[in-house]
Amino acid sequence: MQKSVEENEAVVLIDEKGTRIPLIVKDKNLRIKRLGIYNPKELIGKKYYEKIEIGNRKFMIFIPSIFDKISAIERKAQIILPKDGLFIIYYCDIKSGDRIVEGGSGSGALTMLLAHFVKPKGRVISYEMRDDFAKVAQRNLENAGLNEYIGIKKGDITSKIDEKDVDAVVLDVPNPWDVVQNAYKALKLGGHLACYSPSMNQVEKTVKEMRMSSFFGIKTLETIQREMVVGEMGMRPSFESLGHTGYVTFGRKIK
Repeated sequence: MQKSVEENEAVVLIDEKGTRIPLIVKDKNLRIKRLGIYNPKELIGKKYYEKIEIGNRKFMIFIPSIFDKISAIERKAQIILPKDGLFIIYYCDIKSGDRIVEGGSGSGALTMLLAHFVKPKGRVISYEMRDDFAKVAQRNLENAGLNEYIGIKKGDITSKIDEKDVDAVVLDVPNPWDVVQNAYKALKLGGHLACYSPSMNQVEKTVKEMRMSSFFGIKTLETIQREMVVGEMGMRPSFESLGHTGYVTFGRKIK
């Protein structure tokens, strides 16, 4: 039976060009870029995967996937892309019920991915120093319907981490080496540290500090992504590849 949209649900509207608009279905007029004023309560009772018209544009109503949620976020800072974020999920063994500390909320893309995997019983505590980044991240998380699994904390993660016995610490900050000791103290035995860094010299400083702090199994990875173009007469690699974005360094606390 085809499900109907209900009040307070998270939905995403996708038009014929693939533009995604995430919404929480409640009685509130919203100003949506290139669409104008729209009240999501008009969606109540409509069927998912039904086509609708808003103004002169046609949309389909979807139950949002994590891909939809991240693709549609408002960007205030450069985001960690799924090709790197999913490696973090895999190598840090992030799962439902985990408690995760994140350093650097940015626009909230990685925060959103972490929350998707720790819900419904886990929680992400995200440290962010900049008010403008924190506000954008909070809006994105609310639009995605994930804010109940996340706490954005104003603070400098290089100074201290309040939480103890957490399952993982994930860092997207310019100076992760300054957080390594705090991360070690915050992690439970067997807990994971992941540090995302765009440049090699950041990695070298971070790895040096991780070795001094006795992290185990230290490893740095770079992922390259290339789409395949499939046509009627055959398949070829895309001429555009998603190359270097950053390096991710991992380690575990074992004593």
